[in-house]
Amino acid sequence: MTNTSVPAVQIEHVSKRYGRTLALDHVSFEVRPNELFALLGPNGAGKTTLLHILCTILRPDGGTARVNGVDVIKHPLDGRRHLGVVFQEPSLDDRLTLYENLNFHGLVYGVPAAARKQRIADMLALVELSEWRERLVRTLSSGMKRRLEIARALVHHSRILFLDEPTVGLDAQSRERLWQYVHRLRSERALTVIVTTHYIEEVEGCDRVCVIDHGKILAIDTPAALKVAHGQELIRVTANEEVTAADIVAAYPDAVMRKESEIVLKSSGDAFAASFLARYGSRIKKFVVEEPSLESVFLSLTGRDLRDQAAGARELTYQFGKRGGEHTR
Repeated sequence: MTNTSVPAVQIEHVSKRYGRTLALDHVSFEVRPNELFALLGPNGAGKTTLLHILCTILRPDGGTARVNGVDVIKHPLDGRRHLGVVFQEPSLDDRLTLYENLNFHGLVYGVPAAARKQRIADMLALVELSEWRERLVRTLSSGMKRRLEIARALVHHSRILFLDEPTVGLDAQSRERLWQYVHRLRSERALTVIVTTHYIEEVEGCDRVCVIDHGKILAIDTPAALKVAHGQELIRVTANEEVTAADIVAAYPDAVMRKESEIVLKSSGDAFAASFLARYGSRIKKFVVEEPSLESVFLSLTGRDLRDQAAGARELTYQFGKRGGEHTR
């Protein structure tokens, strides 16, 4: 049974620095049991670093981190028994079969033989891979591998599932199916799920969203409440020519340039739209007004695009390790 009086995850004043880069700056929050909680931010925001601390892969420079009441910094082995993790990078052994991957994981966690056999069967059935159990992992598609990683994360009956950018590289159909499994698991197993992502559409169905950028938490609330408190109307524009696009970006400092020449502007109402159209109306081929969304929440809080690319925590971890810094374990 899950103890609903104890937070599933409790973070207090956690900080982490990679050389001169401050990845986490006194971060504090709690995640409730059976909650679907999202960490939303661009690459380099600190999401993966935070997850690695909770998973006992990294030690913070300061603060405390608890999972189901267990201090994972002081008692990492005890903390890991509560956790299931799907990392951003693939971590399956593709030379083994699906069954062998799950069985090895169960052995590592000390799951008794009879229970291990039943859980492997249950998990493969859940992710619709039972017919593939004796196939080599290398024969699976990317989406199937992600589903197998979820199954593996739950073989030892973990109560908390961490998903680090779980749908990166997957097609739309595979992404949708993966989320179907996550929602089903929550209803069937009272599972707490914490997901890091920079896909806005994937956090709309979360119970709460934590907006994080530059290692700082900017806001935590339900998607609806965040939109009311921080959302604003956006205007999406596509110019006829590159010179016009450059002119718009220069005229509006808050403008964000997207792929395929789309420009996103923060709108302040009808007067703003009318003024923009009066100036550029004949020089644009697309003009769309969008109601407040989580994307506008992020733009409002950070002043930058969620899709901004920067060195992520994984790259920073590798770089730090190469310099002879802290080793993961």
